[in-house]
Amino acid sequence: MSKGGVAMTDGELAAALAEAAGRILLEVRGSGLVSGKALGKAGDETANQFLVHALRQQRPEDGLLSEESKDTDARLSKERVWIIDPVDGTREYGEERSDWAVHVGMALRGVATVGAVALPGLNGGTVLRSDQPQALPPLADKPRMLVSRTRPAAEAVTVAEKIGAELVPMGSAGAKAMAVVRGEAEIYLHSGGQHEWDNCAPVAVAEAHGLFCSRIDGSPLRYNKADTYLPDLLVCRREWTERVFAALA
Repeated sequence: MSKGGVAMTDGELAAALAEAAGRILLEVRGSGLVSGKALGKAGDETANQFLVHALRQQRPEDGLLSEESKDTDARLSKERVWIIDPVDGTREYGEERSDWAVHVGMALRGVATVGAVALPGLNGGTVLRSDQPQALPPLADKPRMLVSRTRPAAEAVTVAEKIGAELVPMGSAGAKAMAVVRGEAEIYLHSGGQHEWDNCAPVAVAEAHGLFCSRIDGSPLRYNKADTYLPDLLVCRREWTERVFAALA
C-alpha cells in the first residue's frame, strides 16, 4: 500500500486500514442480510480477513495478534507486532449503535507506539491517529468518567463518588478511550478485564494526544506478551490523574 508510489508510514498504514475496515463493516451492516449476533459475527470475520491479509502483505516481517485469529508463539520473538481488533464492541455493532470501533495498533518492543481507531458509526465516520495528534479540548468544570454501559466497574463507581465525577455509560473500549481524546469525558477507568487488542491502538492514540495511560495501579501497559489478558486500564486527562490515583488508594 502506497501513496503516489511512496510507501506508507506505519501511522498512515494503520489509519488507512482502520478506515477501510470501517467502510467494509458499514457495508456489511447496511446489506440488511444479517442482524443481531449474526451481524456481529459476520462483521468480525469480514473485517478481520481484510486486515490480516493487508497487514501480511504490507508488513510481512512483523508479528500479528488479532482477536479474531488463532494466536501463535511466532509473534513473541518480534520487536514489531500489529495488534488489531476488527470490531471493538461487537454487541454495539450488531445492535446498530454508534459506539463501536476498529483498532489497528502496533507495539514496538512491547510498547503501544502506533495506533489508529476508526469510529465508523459516527456521522460521517472519523479516524483518530497517533501520527496526527490534535490539541485536547478544554476540561469540563465537573469531571466525566466513562464506564461500561452494561457492567460499570466497581472501582470506577467508587472513584467517581470520591471525586464527584459524572458517570457516562458507553459501549466499546475504543469508543470510550476516544471519547476522552475528543473531549467528551475526562476519565476512562476500567477494571473488568480486557485483552491487548482492546486497548493497544486506543492507548497509542491517547498517549500521542497527551493523555495519561496506565494500569490502575499506575504500572505501565505492556504488549506482545504470551498471555494477552490486560485486566485494567486508565485513560485520563493529566489534570485529573493525581486525584484519580488518590481515590483508588
